[in-house]
Amino acid sequence: MKMKSLKALGFASLAAVAVQALAPAAPALAQDAYVVGISAAMTGRGSAGYAPVAEAIKIYFADLNKQGGVNGHPVKILIRDNQAQASKGASDAKRFVNQDGVHLMMNASLSSTYAPMVAVSKKSKTPLLFAGVCPREVYPPANDLQACATAYAAGYDARFAMDFIKAKDGSKAKIGLVSMAIPISRAEVDKAAELANSMGMKAVANESAPPPTPDYSPFATKIIQAGANWAYSWAPWVTQIKTFQALRKLGWKGTFITYAHNNAEEELKRVKDEGLLVYGANAMFQDNLPVHAEIKAAYDKAGSKFPLTYFGEGWAHALALEGLLKNVAWPPTRAKVAAALDNVDVDLKGLRGGNLTWTSSNHFRTRHHYRVYRWDNAKQGIIQLQDWSSYDIK
Repeated sequence: MKMKSLKALGFASLAAVAVQALAPAAPALAQDAYVVGISAAMTGRGSAGYAPVAEAIKIYFADLNKQGGVNGHPVKILIRDNQAQASKGASDAKRFVNQDGVHLMMNASLSSTYAPMVAVSKKSKTPLLFAGVCPREVYPPANDLQACATAYAAGYDARFAMDFIKAKDGSKAKIGLVSMAIPISRAEVDKAAELANSMGMKAVANESAPPPTPDYSPFATKIIQAGANWAYSWAPWVTQIKTFQALRKLGWKGTFITYAHNNAEEELKRVKDEGLLVYGANAMFQDNLPVHAEIKAAYDKAGSKFPLTYFGEGWAHALALEGLLKNVAWPPTRAKVAAALDNVDVDLKGLRGGNLTWTSSNHFRTRHHYRVYRWDNAKQGIIQLQDWSSYDIK
């Protein structure tokens, strides 16, 4: 699938400048605000998945500030474009800490940018909230400075997918798997293969496609030749959808289950194939929840050029951030924000299957939820194939 460039969407300027959730502020405002710095892949590799998260947070707090902010004070959101490059993530973090005086940093980018931001976080004692795939360090037991509110849950994602296939087909399931040849994707797909075999199913192929891959046919061919009647992928969307399309082009009739990234809802509408199942932790906009109407109203007012359906993930992060900051007594400090990570319980308004809860031993979440969606030809729309399934996180 060819994605529109961010320049075409009107966001090219984000590559060079910080974007604030407020109009340009006088120094007095900066001293009277909670300050959050977001280093995000606004352009470049991965931007389709991460730029809308940062944009949604910006829009959310722009509206919230007009209503009085948090605890009677505005929240100043600074966004810098790291272009999914480690060096830019490092420079963003140093700028946030040394010049901008942030109380909290966020990362909405590829995992290649994590290590340098973690290093700055540790050195400066600045809390770091991840809005991409959660690193293992945020899983219980809690890291004092790190937390994660993202929909991804490595390890649990593979577990849910294999539980789902097992419930549908049991020992008859022969599963072909495909990852992108990057560590986090390969590890999760390898975990799925291990689980499948331990659960009485059979992982018959485990392919890994390098980024970028011009032709996914060789990987699809191996999956077909292995006799797979199911396929599973946990990878960037390009790997997932292009493997599926290659399988269909070669005549494969099986069922493909894969992770629901931000663009999954639009992609299900485009592909219109009942054999493509997507699962994830966010409720799709087709569910028409009151929170979706709330998001749409803010989206329409802001004039964003990203598809509306990309905004659920970022809105969940904004709700989590507001809930965290409410527990930070004025005046805010980095130490106060770090301490507040131990006591967060946020109502996500139905965007996920339950509240986001952090405790002193768990800055990831205490419970994780999944929904499954697919296209329905008879209804000419997306349907929920399975409602929320929940897993305790220990």
